[in-house]
Amino acid sequence: MRHYFFVIFTSFAILMGCIDKKKTASKTTSQITKEIIKFEKELVIIPIAHATAVLNWGDITIYIDPVGGLAAFEGQKQPDLILITDIHGDHFSLETLEELNTEKAKIIVPQAVADKIPEKFTPQIDVLNNGDNKERFEINIEAIPMYNLREEALKFHTKGRGNGYVLTIGEERIYFSGDTEDILEIRALQNIDKAFICMNLPYTMTEESAASATLEFKPKQVYPYHYRGRPDISDVVKFKKLVNESNPNIEVVQLDWYPNEDY
Repeated sequence: MRHYFFVIFTSFAILMGCIDKKKTASKTTSQITKEIIKFEKELVIIPIAHATAVLNWGDITIYIDPVGGLAAFEGQKQPDLILITDIHGDHFSLETLEELNTEKAKIIVPQAVADKIPEKFTPQIDVLNNGDNKERFEINIEAIPMYNLREEALKFHTKGRGNGYVLTIGEERIYFSGDTEDILEIRALQNIDKAFICMNLPYTMTEESAASATLEFKPKQVYPYHYRGRPDISDVVKFKKLVNESNPNIEVVQLDWYPNEDY
């Protein structure tokens, strides 16, 4: 009797296996390839510190505002694409660029940053000014204005000097604000999936301004970053409350941007 049931179970398993094979065979090679590519190119976001991040998309690695020296990127893949937003030391570090292995990297910068980089990097550099765009590694990069509005803060970030960036990676549009206030160019953004929004006084904007801008352009997800100022730390819990009280459909994602700070 046991042998009888084993034979029936085995026959059923073989039959189902054949059906599964037929289902797989019914897919075209193109369909299967697209599914594999989609799986392999999952976007992974790694916060490094403050304004610095690493994005991995398949076999492409992107560094955003790399500072902190080689040690800050221990265990990370060699960059293919480097984006720098502005000339300040929490966004641009020539020492870090020189310590990193950037031999295969394209470096996207505004002109003010390019002016501070030695000529040996010139073949790698793409200068993007506000409103420009460039495609590298099947990623479209748009340069978005970033600047201050408050009279007392105009000296920090002048209009036209630095870039925020919108990256179109696969099917996602990802925005990094760099250092900015609640400017019209942010509010005009469209179809943003992930938005990295700064908030730190006296240099950028308050939690209220950051939330107001976010509610205007409605990203699917918003990541508060660059939120330590002098001397205060912006209240990201307050930011989340302000956003979600008005629009609970925007997901506020909190990553650890200050792993070595106790607060």
